[in-house]
Amino acid sequence: MAPGPRAPLDPELRQRLLQEARTPWRGLRRALWLAFSASAAVGLATMALRASAGGEVALSDLGIQVGALGLFGLLLWRDRAHDKGKERP
Repeated sequence: MAPGPRAPLDPELRQRLLQEARTPWRGLRRALWLAFSASAAVGLATMALRASAGGEVALSDLGIQVGALGLFGLLLWRDRAHDKGKERP
């Protein structure tokens, strides 16, 4: 028995599915960038509080935290800016 004619997809659903096929794992990738950025920010805040209390903070550790926050923040920003550019007609 042959299957009947298929109902056409909603154009909005079709567009979302095509976008997901072009950029797989986007949600997971953004969640990772956000989690890594938050982790670096917490580490940097902890170091700032330790330094304000008079404790020593190694310059290399501070550099790692600032670098991580900058890197993951940049990756998150570029990922979001890249998608906004694709959505333009």
